[in-house]
Amino acid sequence: MADLLGGARQEPVRIPHDCLDGFGAAYWRRPDAYLDPQVRAGISMLAQTGEDTLAPGLTRLADDLTTGRWHTRYAQLLTLDTIDVGYRLLVSDL
Repeated sequence: MADLLGGARQEPVRIPHDCLDGFGAAYWRRPDAYLDPQVRAGISMLAQTGEDTLAPGLTRLADDLTTGRWHTRYAQLLTLDTIDVGYRLLVSDL
């Protein structure tokens, strides 16, 4: 894409921990949101995936949150205000 734009530069788009937009990585520090069917319905990659496919992962996530495993495993995330999950903004002078 950068080449098609004539040499655009890439800038990381860091996601804040309290992001309200509701896209795929918006809830990185609030994983319980992914358990909500309404939240999943607003995230295209989850909304387009069958519930049967999502169910095992959602069950594991719910269990990890209930037991505290998620918070133990990802404690370092809870200290961050923003995170780079790979989203990039292409900037080009046309």
